[in-house]
Amino acid sequence: MKIEIGESLLLSWLKHIKECQLVQTNWKASSKWELKHKEALEQLMKNSSEVFKTKYGYDLYKGNSGIDQVLTQAEIDVMGISFDENEQHIYAIDVAFHEAGLNYGTKEETVTRVIKKCIRTAMCIYGYFDINSGTIIFTSPRINPSVINDINICIDDISSVLSTLNVKYKIRIIANEDFSDKILEPVLNVLGDVADTSELFMRSLQMYNLFAVKKPKQINGGIRNTVQKKISPNLEAIEYNGIDGLEEMKIGIIIRTVLRKMLENGEVTKEEIEKMKTKEYSKETFDIQYPLLQKASLTDGESPKRYYSSPVKIYNEDYFLCSEWFEVPANNDRPFLLKWMALHK
Repeated sequence: MKIEIGESLLLSWLKHIKECQLVQTNWKASSKWELKHKEALEQLMKNSSEVFKTKYGYDLYKGNSGIDQVLTQAEIDVMGISFDENEQHIYAIDVAFHEAGLNYGTKEETVTRVIKKCIRTAMCIYGYFDINSGTIIFTSPRINPSVINDINICIDDISSVLSTLNVKYKIRIIANEDFSDKILEPVLNVLGDVADTSELFMRSLQMYNLFAVKKPKQINGGIRNTVQKKISPNLEAIEYNGIDGLEEMKIGIIIRTVLRKMLENGEVTKEEIEKMKTKEYSKETFDIQYPLLQKASLTDGESPKRYYSSPVKIYNEDYFLCSEWFEVPANNDRPFLLKWMALHK
């Protein structure tokens, strides 16, 4: 089976940034599955065809005889479902990596294909999963500004035709700088914490980083530097230590990856580390109810309740990191954390 690097990246994004417990690439419906809401989907196909043909001249379903043929052709590049207490959220993503920029032919054909992909994905979620809410994403690292402008103009119309199904699908187009900020950089933030060999995008970067920093070699007791061949560029380790794109991460991911890395790398002063061990400072600064840090020696190396089990080493001392963080309207610690990070990065 052909491996697409964009799909591998988005699989890692759903798994580690959106915390989807179930993730699949190249999703297709089985011909044995029952299609639910068929009449409503047929009406959606008719309505969307008329709206985009009349308003923009886009022929969404040219050559398609009906809803069965449209859905038979459907393949969703990456799909994931996150389960959080009693809630679930489904993500369905189409990703296209064209090095010279997204191109399905003419600009009109390219825009038409993206619109059709978004609507057809919604049909699949509603028809096969019977789920009426979720996030539908079309993403590409490079889209020509005139193309993405025409696509963005149509987002409200896509949402409008979908509203006839009484569904709440959020349609997102992520491209260009947003692709880097919202997808690539958050994944790079967790690069060192992933050891799953099936995630080819992550593993390829980890292999690259093994050789990115050239170490001096020992020769007869002496040291000499490795000489680069002229055809080879100077390699730099691929990593990301910024805070752009954190809005895509759940607060627990930020704590376990970005904050942990800041503490381990000595980006927080010893004086502030001492303050983080107090309930008062932690409440005032992060709005949490327990000290941010608990010294491991005080519990004989056993993680206390409401703290992550894996200790973090700060200035050669082991600490446990508080795990009690919330981001709900009634108790939202997120703005406190992001404000602190903005001041320290």
